[in-house]
Amino acid sequence: MKTAHSSFDEHAVLHDLKHFLPAQAPLKDFIHHNTLHAFEQLNFQDALERASEIFGYKVTLTLDEYRELYHSGKISPVILNKVLGEEKGFSEIENWTEKLLNTPYKHEKPSRIGQLRSLWKREYNIDLDVINHPLLFRFLCNYLDQGISIAPFPIHKDGFLASLRQLELNSAVSLFKGTRAAKFLLDKQTTITQLLKIIVHDESRFTQYLFDQQFSHQGWSGMVSAIEDLPSSLLDPRKITLEEFIIFELICEIDTLDNKFGTHWAPLGIGMIAQPEGLFEPTSITEMDTVLFLWQKAFEFTYYDQVLSGLKWGASHDDKTSASKSFQALLCIDDRECSIRRYMEEIDPQCATFGTPGFFGVEFFYQPQNGNFYTKVCPAPVTPKYLIKETDNIEVKGKEHVFNKRSHSLLQGWLVAQTFGFWSALKLGLNLLKPSMSPATSHSFEHMHKDSNLSIEFVEGSALENELQIGFKVEEMAIRVENVLKSIGLVENFASIIYVIGHGSTSVNNTHYAGYDCGACSGRPGSVNARVLSFMGNHPKVRSILRERGIDIPASTQFVGALRDTSRDQFAFYDVNLLSEANKLKHTQNQVTFYKASDLNAKERSRRFESINSGLTPAQIHEKVKVRSVSLFEPRPELNHATNALCIVGRRALSKHLFLDRRSFMNSFDYEVDPEGNYLLNILNAVAPVCGGINLEYYFSRVDNQKLGAGTKLSHNVMGLFGVANGTDGDLRPGLPSQMIEVHDPIRLMVIVEHFPDVVLNVIQRNPATFNWFEKQWIHLSVIHPTTKEIYYFNGKEFTDYEPVTKDLAHIKSITPFVETEQDNLPVFILEPQNSTL
Repeated sequence: MKTAHSSFDEHAVLHDLKHFLPAQAPLKDFIHHNTLHAFEQLNFQDALERASEIFGYKVTLTLDEYRELYHSGKISPVILNKVLGEEKGFSEIENWTEKLLNTPYKHEKPSRIGQLRSLWKREYNIDLDVINHPLLFRFLCNYLDQGISIAPFPIHKDGFLASLRQLELNSAVSLFKGTRAAKFLLDKQTTITQLLKIIVHDESRFTQYLFDQQFSHQGWSGMVSAIEDLPSSLLDPRKITLEEFIIFELICEIDTLDNKFGTHWAPLGIGMIAQPEGLFEPTSITEMDTVLFLWQKAFEFTYYDQVLSGLKWGASHDDKTSASKSFQALLCIDDRECSIRRYMEEIDPQCATFGTPGFFGVEFFYQPQNGNFYTKVCPAPVTPKYLIKETDNIEVKGKEHVFNKRSHSLLQGWLVAQTFGFWSALKLGLNLLKPSMSPATSHSFEHMHKDSNLSIEFVEGSALENELQIGFKVEEMAIRVENVLKSIGLVENFASIIYVIGHGSTSVNNTHYAGYDCGACSGRPGSVNARVLSFMGNHPKVRSILRERGIDIPASTQFVGALRDTSRDQFAFYDVNLLSEANKLKHTQNQVTFYKASDLNAKERSRRFESINSGLTPAQIHEKVKVRSVSLFEPRPELNHATNALCIVGRRALSKHLFLDRRSFMNSFDYEVDPEGNYLLNILNAVAPVCGGINLEYYFSRVDNQKLGAGTKLSHNVMGLFGVANGTDGDLRPGLPSQMIEVHDPIRLMVIVEHFPDVVLNVIQRNPATFNWFEKQWIHLSVIHPTTKEIYYFNGKEFTDYEPVTKDLAHIKSITPFVETEQDNLPVFILEPQNSTL
């Protein structure tokens, strides 16, 4: 970042702006990410302080909130003393305890962003934002529109400004009030620098002015930046750049000032008495910043310490169940799968469950039958070279006939209102009283029809389609099956049925629906991926190749694809007609386990739902949960990743008898299968940005829901099918709505790996980007030694011994406090939920 006294470099400033703006993608590809990604090169504490002072973000809970957590027992006095001793010296504990508990502190310093442009209000008595933003947002929204607009915008192949020029030339009236602005628009040589000389004059203030301007609507600017970087993020692509957007906004500002003062107004930099502080001048950590960070660390380790204590016990008590398994199941590492896995294992102690990213290692684009577009069903950073197409889907999808553009015309609109309108109103009333599925429901099971065919195997001689190979070759299949099985440690003792279970979510009237589906599938259900990996695992030639590589899967073993709907707690199974007679019988028996587990899981989830009496039977609650998922007046179909705090990478025995309250991502891994950490490297390369990104977006949306989150979804208005705003003229909202984060405890992710500390250190150092997450402590890292069972914590430089303070866990005797079970003869730990609302 150039200093305030440097010459203005337009290209460099645009690059910096794109770096600092929100990176929220359009709604269809809602991918969680670190909201403060621009500060990742800094240590977490330094990044929070700098982001707060420059941009005015709230980056922690308030001092009063921390003190309330302490007095209510949610922050342990023992842990607080431990933190103060380590950070400030044990002789200073009493002094700092007084500061944390009783010392009054002044409010936060005013943020730097916006100070320069605020002079328009003070010196000129004009608010450019109030005047220009409604016009600016409407033009931009119409240009980017993905299907809401009735009249099409005159899209020009050369982009946003070219389209506006076409509109200006062909309209009966000008877009502007004065002639000077129109000339600037029509002149293709107009530059940002040229316009800034007119508006600001002082070149040393150009950078700060642009940051002030773009962060007055950071949501729209961030969306433009995201679309510029990845035009395919829109199904109906639009060509636009942040440079074009800024040029148009600067032209609008000149037009507004010309209209207010004539063409002879003085630029902002002329005669400026008050000199605002430089935006990126050095910042300093105050004592209040330190106090808040000490509270935050104590809050985090009050929870971590309990977990590490329980995991240390689990590591010392290996699973002694028989090697013969009734079935094995691969589920996503998603924290919502934590509880369903626990119930499956509790109901059927002979089954085994595994966690792996929910795209199951098969990366491709998917085209449903009659679909006009390809959808990516793998992690967002991956660019697939393969295409899977759906065929033989005979199902005709329902339609809501009232939802068509004719209803907005004068004559046809009147006819539609008099016919379909009454029927629609009646259906709406019935649906409010008795919610049910409708064509408007975002239903995870409709992503792919269960009886359709998929083009999974490449046909020799087939041509590429849009440079994509249709299906996978046998060798390519074998590589992917091998990688998945070795990464989770499933290389022997195969059960007769191995379920591959993706996940999705059902909701209605929910703009953030993609954020509820599988993040590893780019915000889509994992049903196609589950079927694809199952097909690969069942392929005879793939089995032959795997056998040569040391993975001998018996001929009697069959893979079965499935999908679990996390909001409805329902399962769907695919291609069960291909099972052998013996496995069909076993599958029928296994389904009882899945259905019982779903009932119990619904009951556990219900304690967070105020509209459901959690004292009812599991089956009764399950029915209410299904209704809840399609209720128009329910803004919380499920709470998604709320309360996430952990990611455990290790064998299931490590955490099997530990109640983690749906707070942990769980990636299966066996250090004995991967002694050098090659598969662990791939796991952590994904865990850090994906799970860490989810965790930090929830963290920042929770502590500052207005600037870093999306506010309440109750007032959200869909803009062009790509974003949401509060009202019709507001800024696009980045981050998560309050209904997704209101029960979330804002603590950083703790990654816990079962392996040797020296191996893990070597692994994270192989990839600088992954290492940065742990070195700068955006997420925490601990290791459980697989032989000594000792715990080591990574302090950013090295692993140090960690001895948990929490000791007394023996009084816990049941795997879950919500259900009476017959499996309560095992010593099992339950960690008390830390959130005050539970």
